[in-house]
Amino acid sequence: METRELICINCPMGCNLTVQIEEGEVVSVTGNTCPRGKTYGISEVTHPVRMVTSIIPVENGEIPMVSCKTAVPVDKNKMFEIIEALAKVSVKAPVHIGDVVLADAAQTGVDVIATKEVAASSL
Repeated sequence: METRELICINCPMGCNLTVQIEEGEVVSVTGNTCPRGKTYGISEVTHPVRMVTSIIPVENGEIPMVSCKTAVPVDKNKMFEIIEALAKVSVKAPVHIGDVVLADAAQTGVDVIATKEVAASSL
């Protein structure tokens, strides 16, 4: 039986989890204070995912950058590919929350969306 020790990142409690794995299957998760901890423990050892957040340049915007994130969590092993792809992206103002700034990031089927409003510059 394999044991993995994790710290849950789903809420500020940061519970210390112990995940028991037998023959590739999770048999128990302990140490969690809430049900989300159990879900996180299972996901983290079977299929880890993360939200990717970043900023990209805005052309002719009132501010020079806009924050963005993946619309849903993506495979942890795709994070750096997405960041590399975002390094080549810029958008034109105006930008609205929810606008797709990068479609199908790193062939994940997941879009990267703007998380801030940026108006066009009045100059």
